[in-house]
Amino acid sequence: MSWRERRRRRPTFWDLVMDLFEEFERIEEEFDEWFRRSVREIPGWEEIERGVRVYGPYYYGVSVSIGPDGRPVIREFGNIKPTRFGPRFVEEREPLVDVMEEDDEVVVIAELPGVEKEDIDLRCDGRELIISVDTERRKYYKQLELPSEVDPSSARASYKNGVLEVKLKKVRPERKGERIKVE
Repeated sequence: MSWRERRRRRPTFWDLVMDLFEEFERIEEEFDEWFRRSVREIPGWEEIERGVRVYGPYYYGVSVSIGPDGRPVIREFGNIKPTRFGPRFVEEREPLVDVMEEDDEVVVIAELPGVEKEDIDLRCDGRELIISVDTERRKYYKQLELPSEVDPSSARASYKNGVLEVKLKKVRPERKGERIKVE
């Protein structure tokens, strides 16, 4: 046998590399088959497969404005909540909300496109306002702390062209203590 024939039979570096890739492909195919068999053994898997839901769209953003004290106010909105373990998707969207404090009232403006005014649920306890919409097509939820205590019974709300405006009268702090007569 000549050295040329021996050289042809001896595998080259690239032959070894290709053998490795073929082995990886074989292992991957075996793993895929094992996974398919294992998943089928999970109790209730058929129900899980049939109940596949499509989620979306997903969005996340921030609103930056200047507060009454001259400092920037950064608010997050959207239906993706960042966590330590990665993003968490929530079914309801968080509307973009702006809160303005005026002399005698607090004004809240929220963007709620695609809903009817009858579907909007507003709740206020004096310190917090909850905006919620739960329909088949759209879900919104926002719980916000108000900058001042307000009178929930004085609330007025209007909804036009996808924009909700809520006006709440501030509660005037009562002066505590008794009047002292000066002699």
